[in-house]
Amino acid sequence: MENMGERMTLNNIITKWSQQSLVLRILTGLVIGVILGLAVPEWTGISILGVIFVSALKAIAPILVAVLVAASIAKAGSGLGSRFRVVISQYMLSTFIAAMCAVVGSMLFPVTMRLDHVADNAAPGALTEVFTNLITNMVTNPIASLSQANYTGILFWAILIGLALKIKASEQTINVVHEFSEVITLTVKWVIQFAPLGILGLVFTSVSESGLEVFTTYGHLILLLVGCMMANTLIFNPLISYILLRRNPYPLLFTCLKESGLQAFFTRSSAANIPINMNLCKKLGLDEDFYAVSIPLGATINMNGAAVTITVMTLAVTHTMGVEVSFGAAIFLSIIASLGACGTSGVAGGSLLLVPMACSFFNIGNDVAMQAVAVGFIIGVIQDSVETALNSSGDVFFTATAEYYDRMKKGHLERGNYHQKGISINFFAKKRLKVWQFGRK
Repeated sequence: MENMGERMTLNNIITKWSQQSLVLRILTGLVIGVILGLAVPEWTGISILGVIFVSALKAIAPILVAVLVAASIAKAGSGLGSRFRVVISQYMLSTFIAAMCAVVGSMLFPVTMRLDHVADNAAPGALTEVFTNLITNMVTNPIASLSQANYTGILFWAILIGLALKIKASEQTINVVHEFSEVITLTVKWVIQFAPLGILGLVFTSVSESGLEVFTTYGHLILLLVGCMMANTLIFNPLISYILLRRNPYPLLFTCLKESGLQAFFTRSSAANIPINMNLCKKLGLDEDFYAVSIPLGATINMNGAAVTITVMTLAVTHTMGVEVSFGAAIFLSIIASLGACGTSGVAGGSLLLVPMACSFFNIGNDVAMQAVAVGFIIGVIQDSVETALNSSGDVFFTATAEYYDRMKKGHLERGNYHQKGISINFFAKKRLKVWQFGRK
């Protein structure tokens, strides 16, 4: 009886813990990680919690994207073409604008890093080389793409398989594939429930190795990165939406930031945040056939935060090395960063791995560039979190914009408030923004 009572108590504790807000639990893990990193840095075993969590996300995210895209295309109805053109155009334009914003910010507020200057005669790459790499990644063996988290290849093969299923497979087979995608989605949700422990381990590792300097040493670099990302989030993305809808975009934007951006900030994985984004799209009353494809697609190619990171980090290296960057070279860097960002991994730290590629165009070799990558991982607690929040919330924001734009053209969306399943979006708030309201409408 005593054992049964103990089990019941443990079950009650676990149940109450899981019912708490995930954001609150993650903040708790973050605070505990900082305290342990300062108090007992020799307890290195705590770091394994972060390693396990990140490894689990990296392992399941490629499978999630593959099955979601394939299943969604197989089940998709007709009439999605115009919406896809709009949402893809928004993804690509936003990514390029983000890179240009980072160029301007880096020129106005140049920052440097502590790097060991290593002589290197690496030749800058060509734009054709970038296209060649993207195409090569697309046609990589699909099994290898999954195992190596090559999201460009995963997306390419998933689209082809989805189209093949749509043409040749029976309804029963398509339903099986769709159910399998739901199984993988549920698995990811289970993994995310362990985010508090994972964040505890990640923060402990950073603080125990670098102390609180991890939050202060590279303060200027962090401010520049976050400033450029916030400018893109709060100014340029809403401007794109306003041009299409001619409506106040901020209520929709703040809803996406609250419902999606906060979760992505702590999980630091666009791919792992896909189920949360799809649930938000459902709350917003969007077409499932559309968002079930556009959301996984956005997790792969809507990488404006990654474009900012690649551009800012690269220009910080050029400033440190004393390399002059002309206006034409800055434009070229923006294009390269945009293209590279579209193929970056959807998990924590993926964009940093593109920095050496961008640095190579300024004859800065891999030895120096990888030092910048190491700096990026040090500040990643903030940089990568903000980047992922921008990327992931933008997926829903642009998906909703494309859907509403399509409804406006068809005359299905009227002026005023839009209510759906507990979310109220006031497009025309004048004096103050009614960002979101809860309760049945």
